Amino acid sequence: MGVGNIIGDALAYPFNNIKALVLYVVLAIIAGIIGGATLLSSAASFSSQGFAGFAFSGLSIVGIIVFILVLFLIEGYGLDIIKYGIERRADGPGIDIGRQISNAAKLIIVSIVYYVIPAIIIFILGLFLRDWIMTIISIILVIVFALANFMAKCRLAKTDNLGDALAIGEAIGDISKVGLGKIIATVLVIFIILIVVAIIIALIANMNNIIGGILLGIFAVYFVFFYNRAIGLLYSEA
Repeated sequence: MGVGNIIGDALAYPFNNIKALVLYVVLAIIAGIIGGATLLSSAASFSSQGFAGFAFSGLSIVGIIVFILVLFLIEGYGLDIIKYGIERRADGPGIDIGRQISNAAKLIIVSIVYYVIPAIIIFILGLFLRDWIMTIISIILVIVFALANFMAKCRLAKTDNLGDALAIGEAIGDISKVGLGKIIATVLVIFIILIVVAIIIALIANMNNIIGGILLGIFAVYFVFFYNRAIGLLYSEA
């Protein structure tokens, strides 16, 4: 598939799965309400009782747990969207709370590994190399591992196997299989779309905060569907 076809399919995909889109918009709104209530409760507890009240507020603890679980569920569902994109399926994934939350946790582990490793390498090399050389090496390492993390996320979505995602050499090899130019072009187009829509929503929010907030919540979920669908279709070329 060309970049245009990938973006076109990904833009339409959320509307082809409108029930799932609405469901996750509702979940995102719930998470936002809970998150806001938790912050308010925590701030009130802290101001009245100090750190002890802040740390042990029952509402704060429950709110944080629910908020994290909802975010994990949405992230795990996004991973399933990638899987369906890799398989080029037009339908939407079903909800599997346990597996999707588990996969979201795996995804966090993968992201940590792929960003900690270059950080360690850069730190060690920085002890021996000059600043300008380190700048060049750092940029190259960050780009390579960011792209590898991109591929690792797709590998995790495809197999649900953490070991496959953490196979760094194979993830880096997938970059050339998909095509570096195609990856960069796709990500660039996605980024441009994100910026344009964000500017539009910001302008609307300046006129009406409530409408702007609602649109932001809807677009955030839409973007999860769109972005992950595009990633899956892109990786299907590997």
